[in-house]
Amino acid sequence: MGAPVLTAGGFTPPGAGDFNLPPIFAGITKPMILVVLAMIIIAAYFLISSRKLKIVPGKGQFVAEYVYDFARNGIAREQIGSKDFKPFVPLVLSLFSFVLVNNLFGLIPIFQFPTLAHIGFPLALSLLVVYPVYHYVGFRKHGFVGYLKHQTVPPGAPAAIYLLLTPIEFLQKFVLNPITLAIRVFAAMFAGHLILLVFTVAGEFLLVEASGPIAKPVSIISFAFAILMTFVEALIQVIQAYVFAVLSANYIGAALSEDH
Repeated sequence: MGAPVLTAGGFTPPGAGDFNLPPIFAGITKPMILVVLAMIIIAAYFLISSRKLKIVPGKGQFVAEYVYDFARNGIAREQIGSKDFKPFVPLVLSLFSFVLVNNLFGLIPIFQFPTLAHIGFPLALSLLVVYPVYHYVGFRKHGFVGYLKHQTVPPGAPAAIYLLLTPIEFLQKFVLNPITLAIRVFAAMFAGHLILLVFTVAGEFLLVEASGPIAKPVSIISFAFAILMTFVEALIQVIQAYVFAVLSANYIGAALSEDH
């Protein structure tokens, strides 16, 4: 059934090219605007909700305090340790909030694009923010040689094994970690949004343009899957924001720890 419908009506399924949005003006694209808008929304929300703090918080203050407490105690303290975590709470909170808002843009009408579905944005967060921070604090605490040894020479292995193990550890800690950190959230946002596009566009095509007795009933199924996947995507967007913040804090904690 699929092939005749696709061919006869000229249906072209969405693909990676649909994520390359044209410039709106002066080379500025929609994802660029959304990144700036996310920063404005987050800053404005926390500033407004904390301007007049009350013992019995209102809804806005309650949500802000909950997110802060979650980032502080649920992520930073757990991953970095109670001794060293406090200076990194603003960073962890910012990363979690920023990734979450940009992910949720994919479900908000008009915006309808998860910014981190463009690989450049998560790479920038990982390579320009997280990567320098956790290596800087590691070098500062252990010294240059001490930190390299801390990261690449796990204690307790036979001497001959280090010939293989040390290059692998170096590759993982200094090359792969920031790349995989970015790819996780990018792949989830890209795949999730593409699935939503496929079900939505296919449902519209089957309902409006396709001919045949079963096209319109099948379109209902396609729209139903699009609605179901919207809820699944919302859950994944929150989880990916959490994972990005947790891994970032974990890298910082590993760099500061005394043990490998």
